[in-house]
Amino acid sequence: MAFKVLVVDDHEIVRRGIASLIADTDIELVAEAADGEEATKLARKHKPDVVLLDVRMGGKDGLDSIKRIRSAAPNARVVMLSAFDNTTYVARAVSAGAHDYVLKSATRKELLDALTNAASGASPSRSGELRRIAGAMSSRAAPANSDVPLTPRETQVIRLIAMGLSNKEIGDSLEISIETVKEHVQNLLRKIALDDRTQAAVWAIRHGFD
Repeated sequence: MAFKVLVVDDHEIVRRGIASLIADTDIELVAEAADGEEATKLARKHKPDVVLLDVRMGGKDGLDSIKRIRSAAPNARVVMLSAFDNTTYVARAVSAGAHDYVLKSATRKELLDALTNAASGASPSRSGELRRIAGAMSSRAAPANSDVPLTPRETQVIRLIAMGLSNKEIGDSLEISIETVKEHVQNLLRKIALDDRTQAAVWAIRHGFD
């Protein structure tokens, strides 16, 4: 299938490499951007089907650009491209609405499959990490080894804390206000008898919530 792609990476050699990888395919490279701000402008102008977005650009966080890009091009799906096989990054990408998460060590076929699946609305190509993280984020069931009676919502919140998400990212993921998230966090800390969310994250990982 033919579709349009916007490539966003702060390294020209990476952008050129991706352009070479998708050459002689049905994928049309409509534009390249070196940062999130430029990507947002180009997404609004070109209305790509897929945006291939680097996670880290010039020391800045590409994950923060996902929502702005999707707002500029609502029909575009975002595929994250990263050198980091990092659970927190994957969780944050899912929370912000990314369709897939591809490592820079992926093969040409894996990258093309990820872009094609995103363009067609098919399930994420990386069947391991992204689907696992997305499934854990949506799960309301507490692990069998948890000895603290948590509500289904508290179970979701503690999982997202363990994944390293901020209160705002937790709220975005669960579609609740940041004030509600704060209430859940405070309730969790009281139930578990801990002082802060860092201790809560450690507790959650030790009890199988990650």
